[in-house]
Amino acid sequence: MKKFWNWLRNDADGESELYLDGAIASETWWGDEVTPAAFQAELKQHTGDVTVWINSPGGDVFAAAQIYTMLRNHQGKVTVKIHGIAASAASVVAMAGDTTLISPVGMLMIHNPSTMAAGEKKDMEQAIAVLEEVKESILNAYAAKTGLSRNRLAKMMDAETWLNANEAMRLGFVDGILFAEDDPDKKPEEEEPDEEPEENPDEPDEEPEEPDEPDKKEPPAQAYSRKQTMQSFLAKLGQSKSDRTVDAAQLRARLNLLKP
Repeated sequence: MKKFWNWLRNDADGESELYLDGAIASETWWGDEVTPAAFQAELKQHTGDVTVWINSPGGDVFAAAQIYTMLRNHQGKVTVKIHGIAASAASVVAMAGDTTLISPVGMLMIHNPSTMAAGEKKDMEQAIAVLEEVKESILNAYAAKTGLSRNRLAKMMDAETWLNANEAMRLGFVDGILFAEDDPDKKPEEEEPDEEPEENPDEPDEEPEEPDEPDKKEPPAQAYSRKQTMQSFLAKLGQSKSDRTVDAAQLRARLNLLKP
């Protein structure tokens, strides 16, 4: 039997590590009572704290539901670490952690369940009804972990939402980012780019200089006033800066000279 999980025990501290790599239930679980039983039997052998490493694109949603339930029911503390990707059904398993962490370069993806169906109209309607109920069951796991509304989560599933580490933590899908605590001095620096740049009241001299630069290249709309147009016209006629004021008669005479 091909398994998509692997158990490792750390004899030093008694903790166990579970690695979920690849597609969940690469060997189908439909009608297969051996695979779920085998997983449960192995889990029972690891009575202490468990760390679950996930790098999976997903797979059978019912297999994921069983793993989720078994991990939530485990007596020891369950820590989930997403070191690659936790997508589709694998994201459901990730919600089982008492603490869920993700690598800075990890990804989490949620979307609607899918299936294949054949038959008449009644069969299609039944398949749709099953998909709707499966989605509701998945929402139970997401809502319990994140605290987000079911309506918002449902829309995220409709859109097939991909989340990087920061976004997954912001929305509550994970509790933290791996290795972030190793360098606490970098935390404030990581938060700054997420915010829009704010005006600095301590540096007032820098603010007026910003609008002046585009004025040199391309004057704003309000620069095209009658006064500046007149000054530009007089400059073309050879007037100096000190001789910009002329009476109305002189100006009309010069304008008449330009008429065809």
